[in-house]
Amino acid sequence: MSKRSINGTDFTAMVLTGAEKLQQHAEHVNSLNVFPVPDGDTGTNMNLTMTAGANELKRNNTASVGQCAGVLSKGLLMGARGNSGVILSQLFRGFSRYAAQLDELNTQQFAAALQNGVDTAYKAVVKPVEGTILTVAKEAARHAVYFARRTNDVTELMTEVLSKAKEALANTPELLPVLKQVGVVDSGGQGLVYIYEGFHQHLTSGITGIAAQGQATIPAPIAVTPGPIKPELNLASVQTSAQSQLSTEDIEFLYDMEFFINRQLGGSARAIFDEDVFRKALSVNGDSIIVISDDETIKVHVHSKAPGEVLNLALLYGEITQIHILNMREQHRDLLTAGMDIAPMPDVFADIPKEEVSIQAPAVPPADDLAPYGFIAVSSGAGIADIFKSLGVDVVLAGGQTMNPSTEDFVNAISSISAKHVYILPNNSNIVLAAQQAKELLADEREITVIPSKSIPQGISAAFAFQEDDAVDSNTSNMLEAIAQVKSGQVTHAVRDTLYDELEIKSGQFIGISNSKIVAAADDLLATSQALLTNMLENGDEIVTILSGEDAQEEVTEALSEWISSVYPNVEVEIHEGGQPIYYYLFSVEP
Repeated sequence: MSKRSINGTDFTAMVLTGAEKLQQHAEHVNSLNVFPVPDGDTGTNMNLTMTAGANELKRNNTASVGQCAGVLSKGLLMGARGNSGVILSQLFRGFSRYAAQLDELNTQQFAAALQNGVDTAYKAVVKPVEGTILTVAKEAARHAVYFARRTNDVTELMTEVLSKAKEALANTPELLPVLKQVGVVDSGGQGLVYIYEGFHQHLTSGITGIAAQGQATIPAPIAVTPGPIKPELNLASVQTSAQSQLSTEDIEFLYDMEFFINRQLGGSARAIFDEDVFRKALSVNGDSIIVISDDETIKVHVHSKAPGEVLNLALLYGEITQIHILNMREQHRDLLTAGMDIAPMPDVFADIPKEEVSIQAPAVPPADDLAPYGFIAVSSGAGIADIFKSLGVDVVLAGGQTMNPSTEDFVNAISSISAKHVYILPNNSNIVLAAQQAKELLADEREITVIPSKSIPQGISAAFAFQEDDAVDSNTSNMLEAIAQVKSGQVTHAVRDTLYDELEIKSGQFIGISNSKIVAAADDLLATSQALLTNMLENGDEIVTILSGEDAQEEVTEALSEWISSVYPNVEVEIHEGGQPIYYYLFSVEP
């Protein structure tokens, strides 16, 4: 089907078909994760990210490709999960910036938008790694720019883009040795290829989830089994002592408000939106203010004692949609009488039920003098969450390997903390980018530091190193030094046969991972754990901490402790019930 250009309706159809294609193959993308462990989540992260963007586009599609690209970008940005999801959001963020003022894209403009997306994504990643989704996007965009000078048919161009993306994907094992070693292509790159296949499918056949008049629909999500972890706020992580000491009547700004302002509808023609002026006006009778705006939409979160005045102020700039108001005094009374056993506030920014739960804590309004520090930590397992809470962490986001919190989850968690400076402990390498993206979104409003902890043991060590009376720079330095001293290990089981660093691994075997490298594999859980700790322990190491998972066996844990005491008599052993899924044991070794 020949097309000289694409408009907003075409672009919406392409995106929704791409999202559907990715949903259908999310489990295959998960299976390509390099390690043969049951926590592959690239497909899940990309699927949830793309679905967030597609749902946003479904609600707000127009005939302008620039406007539709902006809507998609916003949805992807807030819904981004994991490194692959964040990179995907950046690819389309750059695309949308190029297309912003255009109602249609011809071949050269479409190619230039793809290239601008690649440039934006590379800038967002501190140390880009070739042989990943970045490489696939780069090679496809580079070829698009070249081929666009030879055709005026967008369909023909997309055919070339898809072909080049597949070629680049097939070459990823040559650029990233670990892929070649285990015989797979890059999972993120494969996810992007599926999206491009959806783009191509619509352009060549017209098959899509588009109904009459260009109204976008998206099929119900397929069952992507991300594991037992849900990215919901652990409400018990907000310290109950603070709740019990706060009088309900002391909640001054009692109405928790969230809504969108559609700048294209309603509003005063004379009202020019100035974000700083708007924030100041909201702050007269409110706090915990978040304003995210673009040319079409303003997203607002505020705690206010005068909701009517907030709405009257908002109406100056457009039509109010998706409004939600919560009385926090009423919720606080429920907290005191129900022992904190309440449901999270519903996600008012999505009208389609999704697997994830929106993060909106029942926030305690800030005191006259804010606390100097606040902490957010990502954790899996009730026992680990309790450890973080005992170390003073204010908000524990449930998450980890099989389900990563989104950028919006972090934004909402940050807004619930009444502190001058907020530290985030991602505790997983695949969550760091989403945390950093949340920091950038709130950079003008909050002081935030992301400590790049890549494991639960690193996060615990960082929290131990924190000192309430120290300055920000000193605390940051101490926590970074602490995570550098920790050696992290995990024991889980293999989900496929593979050969890794000359270590032959059979499906179903227990495997031991030390600092992201598989070092042990055996049919016996105790033997695997002993081999892993032997690899981790060196002369001078003094402390071993064992976090037992929900599937750990008590007799194995006891035998392991006795073995350490016998073989390493000078090493102190600490054992805690972590309750984490998938991993039988998490180990930390410290000097």
